[in-house]
Amino acid sequence: MRIIPLKNDSQELRLFESRIWVAAVLGTLLVLGLLMRLGYLQVVKHRYYATLAQDNRVSPVPIAPARGLILDRNGVVLADDFPVFTLQVTPDRVPNMDRLLAKLRPLVALNAQDIREFRRRLTQHKPFQSVTLRAHLSEAEAARVAVNLTRLTGATLHAQLRRYYPLGGLATAAIGYVSRITQTELHGRNADRYVGYRDIGQMGVEKSYQKELMGRIGYKDVEMDARGRAVKVLKRILPHAGHNLYLNIDAQMQAIGEQMLNNRPGTVVALNPRTGAVLTFISSPIYDPNPFVVGIREKAYKALATNPNGPLDNRALNGLYPPGSTIKPFYAYAALQTRWFHPHKYITCPGYYHLPHSTHLFHCWKPLGMGRVDLKDAIEQSCDVYFYRLAFKQGINRMTRYLTDFGFGHRTGIDLPGEYRGLVPTKAWIKASGRPWYPGQTVITGIGQGPLLVTPLQLADAVAAIAHHGIRMRPEVVRGVVNPVTHHVRFRKPYAYPAVPRRRKNSLKQLIRDMTQVVEGPHGTARGIAYGLPYKVAGKTGTAQLWSAAPGFKGKHIRSDALFIAFAPVSHPRIAIAVVVEHAGFGALAAAPIARALMNFYLLGHVHARPQNQLRPQIAQARISP
Repeated sequence: MRIIPLKNDSQELRLFESRIWVAAVLGTLLVLGLLMRLGYLQVVKHRYYATLAQDNRVSPVPIAPARGLILDRNGVVLADDFPVFTLQVTPDRVPNMDRLLAKLRPLVALNAQDIREFRRRLTQHKPFQSVTLRAHLSEAEAARVAVNLTRLTGATLHAQLRRYYPLGGLATAAIGYVSRITQTELHGRNADRYVGYRDIGQMGVEKSYQKELMGRIGYKDVEMDARGRAVKVLKRILPHAGHNLYLNIDAQMQAIGEQMLNNRPGTVVALNPRTGAVLTFISSPIYDPNPFVVGIREKAYKALATNPNGPLDNRALNGLYPPGSTIKPFYAYAALQTRWFHPHKYITCPGYYHLPHSTHLFHCWKPLGMGRVDLKDAIEQSCDVYFYRLAFKQGINRMTRYLTDFGFGHRTGIDLPGEYRGLVPTKAWIKASGRPWYPGQTVITGIGQGPLLVTPLQLADAVAAIAHHGIRMRPEVVRGVVNPVTHHVRFRKPYAYPAVPRRRKNSLKQLIRDMTQVVEGPHGTARGIAYGLPYKVAGKTGTAQLWSAAPGFKGKHIRSDALFIAFAPVSHPRIAIAVVVEHAGFGALAAAPIARALMNFYLLGHVHARPQNQLRPQIAQARISP
């Protein structure tokens, strides 16, 4: 019988040795792999992982710069910054948000609206971004929070600069205001540019000059402990303050105009005809912009938004008004460029006008008529019949062509956002409306009624063009931009639009003489403001009738807006002005005195002119006219 060995020692030895070699090779490969990986992480990716480690220990904190100041032409501060304490929370460092809020309630005043706004902002920011819980803490509140910060994980106390308007609502229509920046407002912008900024300009020069005012953000690297609390500042890059703005507006002159309007709905725009500088820019009623900076309460905003007088409306920039008789000089200028028109030819005004083959009567403001009038008389006394006839003869196309030459129906290009174009019934507009244009509409357009709508800024710009020999200057609110470090001033250069076409050499002089008679003439509709003036004024009154429903009246009734345009001195114009007072009646009584006061202040340094003689005609006895 064959004997089979139970164990082959040599075979097992070879198998064992082969396994040892395989294990050694695999072990060597693994060690080499680990060494290579270690070398890659330590050498190749050293900077990357060192940065990650540093980010876990060091947190960059943005430092917001001081927003640039806004000053009037004389250096009066209209928009400033002042330091306040702000309580902020970083969501991803808060273990329990409800518990944190409960700890904060005894320390600072937090109402239900504050909590709602805070939770709403939490949804609009990333978890690692700080969110404001309460802005503008009192000194006592800030002290209580500072003492208890060690047990308020995730909460931080910051000293920030807050926008402040020391004169309240003065010139808000031009200055605008700032408010908290939202994610919606960042949409379409370079969001990274606004990291660390809290406020953004919402209206006026605060918005149109946002880039100049905002400055450049700074940063500080803060070492944090394991609980997310700041230990020390490792590095600091200082921010650059925003540029300061000097306006062309005179704060004292602005205040005089606002006081004379006395919060009645209305507007005043005054320009320098030679440069386009905006001297006064009033929209009344006024409102205080300071609550918008910290976030206006819902109840307060609703009160402003539902106010029937519309304090939030920028009437100077966006108000659309029938110009009434203030448009007559521009139609007269259009007629003066033709060969068929004779300014010294008389017509008879019986107090009404009717189109050929029509019995409908268009009435003059003076029921019994004015008798024989030429162009001078028609402008001086504001004869409606004369301009009814003139409008019918010129036709709507010629009338509107010259209105557009004076800037009506177009934006003036002022350095403020949101300007309206107005409405001029041009041939293209009539065609686009899809409705027929009747001769009667041309007639009423001839006295500034009908579909014609203009802004007060356009009226001021157009009358400034008459004063400046037919040249329109682009209106400029900002006079210069000042670097706060170098104090270098970059002045805004005046810009002139093409001159209004002139085919008859002396037509503009003729028109200015006739407009001067409105104030200086014995029958002038604005002669009541001529008393004691040491300079001559050229102007035109206007009354625009409109239907409206008002409290205390049943149904609709006529309410008349009072308008007045003027420039002075006639020999060397330095100021052109447009005044609109809503529902105030006649321009001669409601709007012209405001213009006189502002012209006196700008030209003479005081509101009241010294009497030139002892005879003083009473303003109340002035002829009432459109």
